[in-house]
Amino acid sequence: MVTAGPPRVEEPDAPKRDRRMSLAQHLVELRRRAIIGAIALVIGMIIAALISNQIIDLLTEPIRIVSNSRASDFAALNFNTVTAGFDFHVRIAFAIGIILSAPVWLWQIWAFIMPGLTRKEVRYTVGFLSAAIPLFFAGCALGLCVMPHVIEVMATFVPEQGALFYQYDVYYDFVLKLLLVIGVAFVLPVFLVALNFAGIISGIAILKGWRVAVLAATIFAAIATPAADVLSMLMLGGILIVLYIAAAAVSMLFDRRRSKREESFLSADSSS
Repeated sequence: MVTAGPPRVEEPDAPKRDRRMSLAQHLVELRRRAIIGAIALVIGMIIAALISNQIIDLLTEPIRIVSNSRASDFAALNFNTVTAGFDFHVRIAFAIGIILSAPVWLWQIWAFIMPGLTRKEVRYTVGFLSAAIPLFFAGCALGLCVMPHVIEVMATFVPEQGALFYQYDVYYDFVLKLLLVIGVAFVLPVFLVALNFAGIISGIAILKGWRVAVLAATIFAAIATPAADVLSMLMLGGILIVLYIAAAAVSMLFDRRRSKREESFLSADSSS
């Protein structure tokens, strides 16, 4: 007589084995998610193309201010080829399309790599992204506020006899790089907290480096803004220093919680 054995217990790592894919399956999955991200980018570019005129008006407002300050056609955006106007609209649509479609393609990247992460790593990554994305956009918004002052101050160095024509592609690259640099600078404190979570640097070590941080923030603000625009430099540098101190405070709080967990774990081992 054959008796049934004990019920089979599913191994804890069985779901992980189910998620394993071959190289070909990985490539298919990567292609699928890349196509979804590309479609989202195209849709974002189409939406951006519909409002590109308003965006161009916003970005070129400093040029109009400079021109009106001289009461003449002193400053203007220069298009020197037949297709330059179309190219400018495409550049604007592409940049705004990337921003509008960011939630979609960021999710596609995240969904592709997420099966390889533990639940704890997933939770930390979501927390970092939730902090990094708003900070990046806040930095870009501050860059939009600083950008007109930078252009206006730089225009004051042009002689009265001269005319200032901004080449459209150079002007676009300047504005885009300024926004990206300030946006990325706002995200750097998040990376410090990530290094602390990984155990590479302690919160005390981050706090002790405040002198270097203040110097670096001041130099960065001085480079990102013209020397004559002291207000923008102080505003940018001050915000970066506050973010650095906040990163040190969060890291110190995490270190304290981690040390308490270690103490409780050691005490439990000694009592047993």
